[in-house]
Amino acid sequence: MIKKLLHTRYRVTDLDKTVAFYKDVLGLQEIRRHLSGRGSQLVFFKAPGSDEEIEICKYDASGPVVVGPDLTHLAFEVDDLDAFAKQSAAKGYPLSDGPHPNSDGGAIAFIDAPEGYEIELIQRGDKRR
Repeated sequence: MIKKLLHTRYRVTDLDKTVAFYKDVLGLQEIRRHLSGRGSQLVFFKAPGSDEEIEICKYDASGPVVVGPDLTHLAFEVDDLDAFAKQSAAKGYPLSDGPHPNSDGGAIAFIDAPEGYEIELIQRGDKRR
């Protein structure tokens, strides 16, 4: 029986650039890194207030990483979407879509990680609090 979600894995080609994005742009905490038994380089991240981890994997033996459009994304809650957008753009990562207001008075937007994975940013509105 399943007990809980532990982590989600994304495979990448440029581990250093991707790790820098998750730390410096998204502000996630690096939890650990190690080499797997099959030779994958693994780096684990955690968002504040979350139990689940994100595993970033570099494993060249699997071939090139091809991220199709609208394939998958991670979603994070932010306090201030406009402030996040300004900070991420200053670091070379402008929003790729949005912001779009939603029915609760908040908004959503997207930013692309270095390998092309989409990151959704959600600012909750007053009606959800």
